[in-house]
Amino acid sequence: MRNWLLPEYIEDILPVEARHIELMRRKIIDLLFSHGYQQVIPPLLEYVESLLSGSGSDMDLRIFKVIDQLSGRMMGFRADMTPQAARIDAHLLNCDGITRLCYASSVLHVVPCSIMQTREPLQIGAELYGHSGLESDLEIQQLMLQCLSAVDINRIHLDLGHVGVFRGLIKRSDISNELETELYAILQAKDLASLKELSIKLKKNAREALLLLPELYGDKKVLKLAAKRLPDYPEVHQALTELETIEKNLKSSVDKIAFDLSDLRGYHYHTGIVFAAYTHGSSNAVAMGGRYDEIGKAFGRARPATGFSMDLRALARLNKPQEYPKGICAPFDKKNKELNEKITTLRQSGQIVIVDLPGQPEKSADCDRQLIFSKGKWIVQDI
Repeated sequence: MRNWLLPEYIEDILPVEARHIELMRRKIIDLLFSHGYQQVIPPLLEYVESLLSGSGSDMDLRIFKVIDQLSGRMMGFRADMTPQAARIDAHLLNCDGITRLCYASSVLHVVPCSIMQTREPLQIGAELYGHSGLESDLEIQQLMLQCLSAVDINRIHLDLGHVGVFRGLIKRSDISNELETELYAILQAKDLASLKELSIKLKKNAREALLLLPELYGDKKVLKLAAKRLPDYPEVHQALTELETIEKNLKSSVDKIAFDLSDLRGYHYHTGIVFAAYTHGSSNAVAMGGRYDEIGKAFGRARPATGFSMDLRALARLNKPQEYPKGICAPFDKKNKELNEKITTLRQSGQIVIVDLPGQPEKSADCDRQLIFSKGKWIVQDI
């Protein structure tokens, strides 16, 4: 086996793409900073119990696990930074009011989320804690769209869902936890045949409602159809009202909004609206998120929370990176005060200046200009 080979779905990021990703990261972090989101950098490695708090069994299958040689306890490499941000809010910052946090760092997955994705996404996102109203959901979704626009990703198709619809139907239908888990898995897989078979034992009201859910995908007409045909439960009514309000506020900011009332992504920890943004050139969502009010309970405080995240590596591939900028070649002379002051001035202005080291046979191929001494001063000249 060749020593330089990397594991499957793990890759190096070379200079052109690395610079492209870094410029995107700076734009997004600066935008989040201007909206009051404070950056945190959680550890790459934590005890597994902390990483899994409130996130469900699906996350357990995505986490690389190792034994801590100091404590003997099981540790894991983070697969998602959302639980870590929730832990920081609940346990370390411990604020009573609203807290806005953001982050940007690598996460690690046991297997890629899809055949075209890496096992080491570069996750960037924002989380808002301490507010349960629809206003915070709207802030997060608008912020997500602004972040995408900041890195020239536009023409967004936004999918909206609400786990409150399914939860309301389950709660009012006296369905066991085991059956709820089976129904969840079937709806996620869009397996209509299995759904029909499993729902035979249910009461007519619950059976008809659950069988209708996979059909409730499309434009705003879906909400009217749901309001007409789903049971008039308070949870269902509230969910449909919230979705309608979000649509009214966001429809001018995106190309298209669609609703999917059987979308149960993140059902184990999401508690309200869930959303995913799509764009041309990507078969996967370029950003996603939702409300998750209960995840902080494991850390001592069940704070209202909503947020979004995206993979910078995936985003970077949607736009062609600019060529790596060329620099200015400068001669090596540590004793020449004027030369070194000129080099410092150029670098402070944002220019790349590469000093030719002693014995270097030719000027660097990364330069298209050179610093020369002419008429008593140092000037920049094209090569």
